[in-house]
Amino acid sequence: MERIVDLIRSKRDGEEVSLADFEKLINGYTLEEISDAQMGAFLMAGVCNGFNDSEAASITAAMLRCGEQIDLSALDKARVDCYSTGGVGDKIPLIAAPIAAAAGVAVPMIVERGTGHIIGSLGKLQSVPGFRTALEVADFADLVTEFGLAFAEQGNSLAPADKRLYELRNDTATVESLALIAASAMSKKLAEDLSGLVVDVKVSRGSLLSGRTEARRLAQLIISIGRKLDVKVQALLTDIDQPLGYTVGNALEIMEVSQTLQGEGPEDVSALANEVAARMIFLADTSISMDGAREKAQAAIQNGSALQTLASVIAAQGGDPEALTNFEKLPLTKGAYPITSPRDGYVSKINAADIGRAAVLLGAGDSGTGTVADPAVGVVLEAKVGQAVLNGTRLCSLYYNDSTNLEEAQQLVEDAFRISTSEPEPRDLVLDLIQG
Repeated sequence: MERIVDLIRSKRDGEEVSLADFEKLINGYTLEEISDAQMGAFLMAGVCNGFNDSEAASITAAMLRCGEQIDLSALDKARVDCYSTGGVGDKIPLIAAPIAAAAGVAVPMIVERGTGHIIGSLGKLQSVPGFRTALEVADFADLVTEFGLAFAEQGNSLAPADKRLYELRNDTATVESLALIAASAMSKKLAEDLSGLVVDVKVSRGSLLSGRTEARRLAQLIISIGRKLDVKVQALLTDIDQPLGYTVGNALEIMEVSQTLQGEGPEDVSALANEVAARMIFLADTSISMDGAREKAQAAIQNGSALQTLASVIAAQGGDPEALTNFEKLPLTKGAYPITSPRDGYVSKINAADIGRAAVLLGAGDSGTGTVADPAVGVVLEAKVGQAVLNGTRLCSLYYNDSTNLEEAQQLVEDAFRISTSEPEPRDLVLDLIQG
């Protein structure tokens, strides 16, 4: 490999980086032979000049090869996971995974931290008392074999390069690169020994991707990487202009996960989780129709097997499964601050990004940058877009333990809500389906 400074210079000048150089670069960074400053400079050069499709696939392959891979080839069932690009209030993977597992799909899921105003699945799971996500590869495989589902965090074995790069991208303003997002997602998912993957690409204010064109491009890039590495991929483009569901926060979202698995979740969360789970079931067995897969997903909720699957996995990974039905066993806050409507009208917009930022200000952030997230805090909406409200109607509540940033969070949330005199037009939740 060229000296790292020469590689940075060549990428700065718009030249394509080879797979061999990516492998040496990623391995060198994982082994701490290349500094954060050097890798950050390389990433910024790539973001400014762009990584092409070939480079995105090469980055993915290089990150995949530098760590261990789970071996589930002995399983007599298909292995399908789901991945979300992340959005405010997005707990869909934590609902879809146990539904699909209860329907007979093997679901090995590496979960990750959040970034910016988006809270990750890792922090949500870790809000369950005792739940352990730091798993050895062999233990991860054993859990998937026994229960059809397991959740593991990135570590020194599973996707180690992506774990370091993910944190560095947060610190170097290179999170939004489509090639790096795709490589990050696929290096983790391919390490799970998958045969299929359903991708939920979030679009609008509450996500990392504000435009549909950009989201479609990311979906196509992920599908292209999957095709090259023999994994079937389907991608949904979904709207998240307002928060998904009613809860934004770690333990708060686990409550909504449980409610949804009991058939009592918010309409938007239930509909999207069922659709993602159904597509996972379909990719596991394409001999059935999509309608048949949707019926299987719904049955797993109605007969209680999806909730039981999640409870069993939580218990097996050291957590308290009773927290799914007795919410007093989850972390709770000391204070709650209500936000009310300033006038009569309709809720015409809720800026999801501002709600997410408010939750992070209250302490819910789990980006792994040195700040320890408070698992109890967050925002609970009590009105959604389209709802009629009166002056003084409670729009949401801020749940907090530390009031230091409460006033700033309050201002963000008040600004996030728009109250109009006319009822807004409904928005589609699923915007598009992209298949390989």
